Formats: sequence, C-alpha cells, structure tokens
Amino acid sequence: MPTISNHGFEMHFDRRGEGQPLLLLHGGLGTGDDWRHVFDVDPPGWSLIVPHLRGHGRSTMPAGGFTFRACALDVIALLDHLGVRRVSAIGMSLGAKTLLHVATIDPDRVDAMVLVSATPRFPDSLRAAAGAFTREALARLSDDERAFLRGRHVHGDRQIEALYDMTRSFATSHDDMAFTAAALARITARTLIVHGDHDHLYPVELAVELFRGIPRSALWVVPHGGHGPIFGEHAAPFAAAAIRHLAAGSAQE
Repeated sequence: MPTISNHGFEMHFDRRGEGQPLLLLHGGLGTGDDWRHVFDVDPPGWSLIVPHLRGHGRSTMPAGGFTFRACALDVIALLDHLGVRRVSAIGMSLGAKTLLHVATIDPDRVDAMVLVSATPRFPDSLRAAAGAFTREALARLSDDERAFLRGRHVHGDRQIEALYDMTRSFATSHDDMAFTAAALARITARTLIVHGDHDHLYPVELAVELFRGIPRSALWVVPHGGHGPIFGEHAAPFAAAAIRHLAAGSAQE
C-alpha cells in the first residue's frame, strides 16, 4: 500500500483500477478496507483512490489531532500528489463530512459525489453518543472488542486511544461542522444524499437540510435504514445506485 507524508503524518492509500478517478472515504473508526463490504468487486471503468484517513487504519495521527477540515485538506493534498484535478467521490459518515469540506474548499475538484449519513452540523444526539467515548469506556472493552480494533488500526493502543479522543471531541466541537445555507450553495458537484430514516445519530431532517442547500442534489431516504445504510442487505442496491449517479455525467445535465 503506497504512503505519502502529508501534513505531519503518514497517509496510506490504495490506488487500483483503470478509468475515471473515484475517491472512497470511509467512516469513523473505519479503514479504506471497509469498502470491500460495499463493492464485492471493484466497479469497472473507475480508478479507485482509497485512503486511510488521518489516524485511522495504517495512517498515523498528526500531532494536531483531527478536524474534518484538516482531513479534507489531507485529501486535497493526496489528489494533488496523484495529479488528479477532478474526481468523483463517495463518503460515508466521517468520510461524507470530509467530502462536504472538500466540496466547499475547492468546488471545482469534485465532479459528482455521494454523501452517506452526512450532516451540516452536530445535533444533540451525536454529541451525547460522542461524549461516551471516554478512556474509561475504552478500558471496559472486552478482549475480543480490543482485538478487533487492534486488527484494524495497526499502530497499537495509543492509536486507538487517539481515535477515542477524536470521537469524544465531537461532543464539544461547534465550528468544524457548521455548514450554513450559503456554504452549501457553493457546492457545484452533482450530489446524491443517502440517509437512513432511523439514523440514531443524525435525524433525517438534517439530510433534508443538505438536500435543500446543495444546488444539484438528490435525496434517497433508505426505509428502515440506520446510520450508514450501505452494508449487508443494503450494499448491492447502494453500490448500483451510487455508480449510476456518478456515471451519469453530462447526460444528467
């Protein structure tokens, strides 16, 4: 897996396939390998760019910690390193929030994107869940739970502690995820918003707010879907719909 030095940390990524560039951004406490559970085979006609975001998986956490804006700047730097000026993208939860920043920092960078379980801001439901990621909660993990995390995040227990600290910080973060209608209006990417109607972290009303704010957007509310409704039984229909949306291109204009 290739690595670049990026904003004070080592960023691991995978690049595979031939065709148009497609950026895949995983969710919080996940890794780029999670997309294997969505696409059982790589979609043909696409050159995949699959990073492990800062602090996750094989990538290290920089001394400055984690913000979504910083994570977006990491992604832009990776695309610059690869010589990719324009990209299609799919982001899930943490990855979707990162994509919102990419698409507002550099609107011309993203041609089309799919936002899964995204939000313009942190509601009380998320803040309560994030606040529970304490060091005490980490210490109470079972041996199997700890082994699972160690298998995904390969830099040891300090990395896992940093990821818990990252998640807990969302409980008191107010300026990192604060997308106004004016900010969303800057997005030029054709956007598909995918949201579960039973998302316990982000009420579906927040997906509607994104839909109202992003000019060229469509909204797919997944019936009986929870947070990140793209795995298991949802994987195949999501993969088909996402690739169809990204491939529509000028035919949809």
